[in-house]
Amino acid sequence: MKNQPSRRQFLGTTAALISGTVLGSHKLFGAPALIRSLGEKPNSLIDGVQIGVITYSFRDMPDQSAEATLQYVLDSGISAIELMGGPAESFVGAPKNPVDMKSVFPLMRKRFEKKELTDDEKKQLADLDVAMKAYRAEMTKWRLSAPMNKFEQVRKLYNQAGVKIYGFKPDTFGLQSTDAEIEYGLKAAKLMGANQVTLEHPSNDAHTLRLGKMAEKQGMRVGYHGHEQQTPTFWDTALAQSPGNAINFDLGHYIAAGNLDPLVFLRQKHDRLVSMHIKDRQTSDHGKGNLPWGQGDTPLKQVLQLMRDQKYTFPATVELEYQIPAGSNAVAEVKKCVAYCRTALS
Repeated sequence: MKNQPSRRQFLGTTAALISGTVLGSHKLFGAPALIRSLGEKPNSLIDGVQIGVITYSFRDMPDQSAEATLQYVLDSGISAIELMGGPAESFVGAPKNPVDMKSVFPLMRKRFEKKELTDDEKKQLADLDVAMKAYRAEMTKWRLSAPMNKFEQVRKLYNQAGVKIYGFKPDTFGLQSTDAEIEYGLKAAKLMGANQVTLEHPSNDAHTLRLGKMAEKQGMRVGYHGHEQQTPTFWDTALAQSPGNAINFDLGHYIAAGNLDPLVFLRQKHDRLVSMHIKDRQTSDHGKGNLPWGQGDTPLKQVLQLMRDQKYTFPATVELEYQIPAGSNAVAEVKKCVAYCRTALS
């Protein structure tokens, strides 16, 4: 992800929700009943290619509950999702994060990209780190006694609306995570019907070995996500360590990193991909921008058509990262991305 780090958190009245107009930030009252009443279920399996979305795409929407997130997915016309930790764990009863993540995402991204920070920004980030450390400790304690059956309720809520949860991305797989936390994340994913958990590649061989072996025991796979450090050999060590280790490829970042032909990579490694993030980025020669689809240098059409023609079954996950135009919102822009995919595959 370019403008914000990839992790964590992300409707007003019923009438506003259905019309796509957001009037408030409260959780949607009676959401399951409303969702079931919407009629025709979405279908974003396009000519054999499963188009999904990661909930990070809706990070700017005011309500980040599981119910509201599901409504965003439905309004986008999507039938499959990579679900981040926030919506699912809040549904299950997790403590509320005291930090407004949306307001600090830009600073966290700036630090992640090693850009120069002002003294004020450094202080904000230092305060953030203290608050997040305390919150993570609270979450760790909660996770070890969380009512796991409620993750099945999340699956039922989404499945009844026509949306499959294929991936889960909580922040339970870090270097400092205990085996119990990792096992919790894997079991939660399985209960929601996912076949994979996803996380940023930790760049630590001992940790990828640990995660891969634990995933094997649960019958799950760990998809490692990359940014501009992606190369054709980036995942090789992890893949050799365990069949539980896999690739959560990012097509746009791969292009921005200067890699020449992602189609060659996909042909070689398709059997180890569990999912792929799609966005339209520019090459370094053109500034590495994150642009509305069709305006960048990423061969989105060619990749989608390769997936169709070769019958690759891993989902292509919409990750909305370009700047949302004035007067629009994340749902409207994700719908445009899905329409782009339909045109590419028609």
